[in-house]
Amino acid sequence: MDAHEAQPNLNIEIKEDVADGIYSNLAVINHSAMEFVVDFIQMMPGLPKPRVRSRIILSPMHAKRFAQAMAENVRRYEETHGEIDEPTGPQIPLNFGPAGQA
Repeated sequence: MDAHEAQPNLNIEIKEDVADGIYSNLAVINHSAMEFVVDFIQMMPGLPKPRVRSRIILSPMHAKRFAQAMAENVRRYEETHGEIDEPTGPQIPLNFGPAGQA
């Protein structure tokens, strides 16, 4: 059974500012016995400090479902578009090169 078939039809509303989305190029995940906290962070050249742009708090059950759904979507993406390359070098901090000048 497909995961979508198991879900009832939901009439989901999304506000325009949420629909625009937030760009994130780093996620930090922490957890306690009761919840998982995912901070979506934006690191950009010229900004002195990375900023948390969004924080999502999940129950352990929903965190596991989310992880499974992400894995399934990555699998489907790679079937269609090819394997996603992962960098081999250090990933944090991101090196954007020399700072720009005005």
